[in-house]
Amino acid sequence: MSPIKLDAIVGPGGKVELTLPLPAGTPVEVLVLDRETDNFRDLMEAAQSSVDFWDNAMDDEDWNAAPTR
Repeated sequence: MSPIKLDAIVGPGGKVELTLPLPAGTPVEVLVLDRETDNFRDLMEAAQSSVDFWDNAMDDEDWNAAPTR
């Protein structure tokens, strides 16, 4: 199966309507993820925001001057 990502908004009565680029009668599996309760969003933001730690000129100088065996 190839995933197709679609964004939708839940309507009255919990109804969601989608138009898929698939022929009629194609069997599909539907997974619903609530964006408001994304348990990994904070971890992703922390991982992306802390890369400046690695951009350190003094550390680069020490690392490049490390003795080799």
